[in-house]
Amino acid sequence: MSAGIELLAPARDASVAIAAIRCGADAVYVGAPQFSAREAASNTISAIQQIIDFARPYYVRVYVALNTLLSDDELARAEKMIGQLHRIGIDGLIVQDVGLLELDLPPVPLIASTQMHNATIEKVQFLEAVGFSRVILARELTLEQIREIRRQTTIELECFIHGALCVGVSGRCCMSYAIGGRSGNRGQCAQPCRRRYSLKDRHGRTLAEDRHLLSLKDLNLSGHLAALIDAGITSFKIEGRLKDAPYVANTVGFYRRRLDALLAEKGLRRTSAGLSELAFEPDPARTFNRGFTDYGLAGCRSHVASMDSPKSMGEFVGTVAGVEKSCFLLDGDHDLHNGDGICFFDTQRQLAGTLVNRVEGRRVYPQKMHGIRAGRRIHRNYDRLFCAKLTDKAAERRIEVTMHLYETPEGLALSGRDEDGNEATVAIVTATQPARNEEAARKTITTQLTKLGNTLFVCRDLRMEIKNVCFLPVSQLNAARRELIARLMGARESSRPRPTGAIRKNSVAYPEKHLTYLGNVLNRKAEAFYRRHGVETIEPAAESGLDLSGRIVLTTKYCVCLELELCTGPRSGAAAEPLILEDEDGRAFEVRFRCGPCGMEILAP
Repeated sequence: MSAGIELLAPARDASVAIAAIRCGADAVYVGAPQFSAREAASNTISAIQQIIDFARPYYVRVYVALNTLLSDDELARAEKMIGQLHRIGIDGLIVQDVGLLELDLPPVPLIASTQMHNATIEKVQFLEAVGFSRVILARELTLEQIREIRRQTTIELECFIHGALCVGVSGRCCMSYAIGGRSGNRGQCAQPCRRRYSLKDRHGRTLAEDRHLLSLKDLNLSGHLAALIDAGITSFKIEGRLKDAPYVANTVGFYRRRLDALLAEKGLRRTSAGLSELAFEPDPARTFNRGFTDYGLAGCRSHVASMDSPKSMGEFVGTVAGVEKSCFLLDGDHDLHNGDGICFFDTQRQLAGTLVNRVEGRRVYPQKMHGIRAGRRIHRNYDRLFCAKLTDKAAERRIEVTMHLYETPEGLALSGRDEDGNEATVAIVTATQPARNEEAARKTITTQLTKLGNTLFVCRDLRMEIKNVCFLPVSQLNAARRELIARLMGARESSRPRPTGAIRKNSVAYPEKHLTYLGNVLNRKAEAFYRRHGVETIEPAAESGLDLSGRIVLTTKYCVCLELELCTGPRSGAAAEPLILEDEDGRAFEVRFRCGPCGMEILAP
């Protein structure tokens, strides 16, 4: 699919997709009408068609996520839906359930969801062998692991570079299902990782109390883009199919600028066309975030958690230096404005917030003063003026075109060439009446032929090769311009890259001979797929109704002991003793530590 470097943006609906494309996304991914891993972000076939229609002129690709586990009675519906999606022209289908590969699928490129746990060379090699066009790599991988996968495979590699982090290994987390019946593998995760927990040892001694011990900061790999390109990544993915348009516009705009600078430096190209002109200065800190981490991409694994709150803190603006009856004084200069939202932690370590009513220098008059004390660190979690810029007018995206007006035996011809090399020409029949004022006539010609404001194009250069300028009516110039643009649009569509891909039904050996419930086999077709590829024993998925008591429900490379500076395992050379995580409802989860590779396993009560 890829012939360059792709910036891939999330879209919960058509309006967000259009905002992402305007701000510079090379591709967008949206939820299918059903069976998406974000159940609340599904889209109708007609909505997806609307996105495709907007994306096509820019050569922006549209991928659809149909990446949940399916039951036997859902497979026929999924098969029909995939046929509909193929007919409207999607560029790729993101899937998790291998049962789909046993169906009669159209030749749509398949993308292996990160829910398939694409974390080893052997797994990626297998997916390539059975016909996947791309794999979305596990978020847990390091740069060196990505480099090694690239060295031993040729399939396209996609990785997450920004957004919320699941603490559990994607596709292998059953915690939500185990405690409440809502499965992340079915698009219904209740996010138990964002709840409060206490950490205790085997003797009941409390090591950490009532904190969000499993809540991670948001991923931000903006400082590692060059290294990821060098490691072999071709698609850079922003997480956030539940996020609003301002968040997506801001994040896409930020990474578009970063990537464009790198591509120019490295002599690489992007996969879509058009220059985005932003009406704002992008800054990820000014929209939703829990603080940022690179999640150990380059090695360091500490300071990755957001233990005080799973909510957006926004940007730090200052510390309260003094409090008066109806206002507080910040300790330095700031740029708070009326209508901004601010937040802080109160004496109970709860995140509290209010709105700003008025600002006078360093004095801030909030809607309410409750909880604001000297020494409080104030964050802005809603920037009114910044977000006001992130509307449908936040960006304009235009495709560059050069024009050439020249003489022919029949009169004049106007040709155009766009930034992708597409060309079109129209003839202009002219009278022989010379222009009375040649300079004014040339100016009129230039003005009318380059007036492309209501099109997708912007003219960067008009070259005129005319010896004797004749009078050309404005209406004739306008008609020629419109015809040229129409033909250019037709040429763009004719040469638009078409995705190709097909599953190869073979018997290549799967890397494992035995699958537990973490193999996520929920239907007979998935079982048949694995049997054909040499798997000998298959336990059904947790969602089949398994009793998960005492079994692993979450695996993570994150270590709560390392984060709390309680780690003893690596220094002593032995694994740390198991601990207990107790949630808000009194449920006790055993935590086992993996002190070689570093990480944890959490077992259901």
